[in-house]
Amino acid sequence: MSRIGKQPIEIPGGVDVIVGDDAVVTVKGPRGTLTQQVHSAMKIVREDAVLRVERPSDEARHRSLHGLTRSLIANMVEGVTKGYEKRLTIVGVGYRAAMKGNDLEIQVGYSHPVNVVAPEGIEFETPTPTSIVVRGNDKQQVGEVAANIRKVRKPEPYKGKGIRYENEYVRKKAGKAAKGAA
Repeated sequence: MSRIGKQPIEIPGGVDVIVGDDAVVTVKGPRGTLTQQVHSAMKIVREDAVLRVERPSDEARHRSLHGLTRSLIANMVEGVTKGYEKRLTIVGVGYRAAMKGNDLEIQVGYSHPVNVVAPEGIEFETPTPTSIVVRGNDKQQVGEVAANIRKVRKPEPYKGKGIRYENEYVRKKAGKAAKGAA
């Protein structure tokens, strides 16, 4: 039995979960609404303020979908109550980020600033010029936007310059060895 799939999902007050006939799960909460298409073989059972995901058989495919479906629904419930955030740090002399309206303008050593447009449901914040906070309700969307920002200038292994996640460790490489004294 899937350890994750068999765990119940607690539904906090103020959150409404609707399971449609066509395997579409909609979660409404104080921070907004999220919708997710789940596999039609998975059965979602609601008992008072608890949701459970059940699978039809012990087939390998159903076992893998069991935990996935439960995780997706639990992430939606957490997203509409608390939300998600990813923090990025910019390392490098002259490297910085600034807000331009709702969008993000990043200067990371190119001849031009790079503008990142905030998709719907995502908001940016720059508490300092060298840190970026990406917030939203959808866990996958927050992670994808943060990864795309990091991709603008990945941290390089020699000096460590670039955009990295807040607690990311960048292993440094040794530079060229100096020639021996002749």
